[in-house]
Amino acid sequence: MTVDIDKTAGTQDTPPAGAEAIKAIPVRHYGRYVSAVIAIALLVAIIYAFGQGRINWHAVPDYFFDDRILTGVGKTLMLTVLSMVIGIVGGIVLAVMRLSKNPVTSSVAWFYIWFFRGTPVLVQLFLWFNLGLVFEYINLMPFYKDYWSNFMTPLLTALLGLGLNEAAYMAEICRAGLLAVDEGQTEAAHALGMSHGRTLRRIVIPQAMRVIVPPTGNEVINMLKTTSLVAAVQFPELFRYAQDIGQTSGAPVEMYFLAAAWYLIMTSVLSVGQYYIERYYARGSSRQLPPTPWQKVKANMLSIGRPKGGAA
Repeated sequence: MTVDIDKTAGTQDTPPAGAEAIKAIPVRHYGRYVSAVIAIALLVAIIYAFGQGRINWHAVPDYFFDDRILTGVGKTLMLTVLSMVIGIVGGIVLAVMRLSKNPVTSSVAWFYIWFFRGTPVLVQLFLWFNLGLVFEYINLMPFYKDYWSNFMTPLLTALLGLGLNEAAYMAEICRAGLLAVDEGQTEAAHALGMSHGRTLRRIVIPQAMRVIVPPTGNEVINMLKTTSLVAAVQFPELFRYAQDIGQTSGAPVEMYFLAAAWYLIMTSVLSVGQYYIERYYARGSSRQLPPTPWQKVKANMLSIGRPKGGAA
């Protein structure tokens, strides 16, 4: 009886001599395969449809670097920069007004943000452009007086329509960044005798930049695309020049593809810049920054040819 128990125990503790290692079989996700096939089939169908359409694809490279297109690209970038400057400066002022303890300034800022965020940009552009039907003159007393039609040029209309609308959105972004800074920072600065304005400039705003920068980058990219709306008020930029070339060359659809390609190029460049700016301001919040795409490529290239495991 004792011998039988010992044999059983030995059999349980010691694996058989011919036992094989357990092979882990990964779970197959058939749904992923099906969705990938469907996505590829849809992409091929779209490409085939456009390939069979009556589109003169040769017109796109023929006009891609046309002088008018390049002029439109330059004006689009100029309009983006100037409108964002107006929006950022106005947004900072409005954010400070919203956070003010003065009920009048806070209410004025709230009304501004409510109005400009609640109405479409295109409607605002048309309002500025057609105010000449309401006011015949603009009279700034001894400084300036002229007909409204001469004063409200397409460029000024575009800057006011885009910049003032952007200020409403930037005000909320800046306000969120300012509120993200701990109140103890402000209390400590006031305890040291710093004024409210100096506390904002020296303490609060530098710390709020980490929260403000990422959505501001998105607003810059969105502004670049929104500039296409100013074609409605006769300001010549990329989209307006593409429309004009399409009408004269008989290839309107092809010129829309050309304009889309240029917008993709410019937004891609801005996206790269946004990535590195966000990375710069994230240094104080992360112990170790993740590698950049270029660093990942370099690491993968250096790893090719190295022996796996152990020393080389």
